[in-house]
Amino acid sequence: MLETPKPRDYSEKVRPEVRETYRRNHVGQTLDFARAKRAEFSRFGRAKMTLWEALLELDSLIDKSDPDTEVSQLEHALQTAESLRREGAPEWLQITGLIHDAGKILCLFGEEQWAVVGDTFPLGCAFSDKIIFQELFEENPDLDNPAYAGPQGIYTAGCGLDAVTMSWGHDEYLYQVVHERIPEEAAFVIRFHSFYPLHQEHAYEWMLSDRDRELIPWLRRFQRHDLYSKSSERPDFAALARRYEELVARHLPDRLDW
Repeated sequence: MLETPKPRDYSEKVRPEVRETYRRNHVGQTLDFARAKRAEFSRFGRAKMTLWEALLELDSLIDKSDPDTEVSQLEHALQTAESLRREGAPEWLQITGLIHDAGKILCLFGEEQWAVVGDTFPLGCAFSDKIIFQELFEENPDLDNPAYAGPQGIYTAGCGLDAVTMSWGHDEYLYQVVHERIPEEAAFVIRFHSFYPLHQEHAYEWMLSDRDRELIPWLRRFQRHDLYSKSSERPDFAALARRYEELVARHLPDRLDW
């Protein structure tokens, strides 16, 4: 049973580094930056590993933007997958829960956390007041570009999320790595699971295409397990590793280009 949803506590008394991570994110995430990072990392070639191998690497990573937990990203992956399994979610969604943050391996490739983790948001249009720490955008250079100033900026209503450049991070990176190998629904969840202004606050809904609207329920179903399965209690890795290693081996066995 999932915990009753409660507001996320971003106050500095919880984890002081959270606000600083978002400050750097909100200053550095520009349209040009995101486009350049997507082009750079879409060339891959940094490592060859299976998804399970990538998850094992993430046992050393703590997300500095996350106010809810200080467990490793491997432990968070197991918690999310287990929560979905207990609910009776289909196997493809359990796997999505397991791998959804695997793109954070960017940090192990030398990328700074502000450009990898945290909530995501569209670039090339006005920053919504539903984005966490919205006041920290004051120094973002895109504010000086009149083409991005209006609510819709460079986009049109109903353009669809495929046409939108999101702030760069682990969501888009993992999507680029795996989207041709997984169901469309799983790819959508991976690509937009950190887009909290949309799936929690209903901001930017003017962007959605008809197909996006059909896929959004999967995203909202997933995000409850991503957020509310978090716990400081460590999962029993020995008991869970065999189950999820076998699940990944059945569905996504190949070594991937990262």
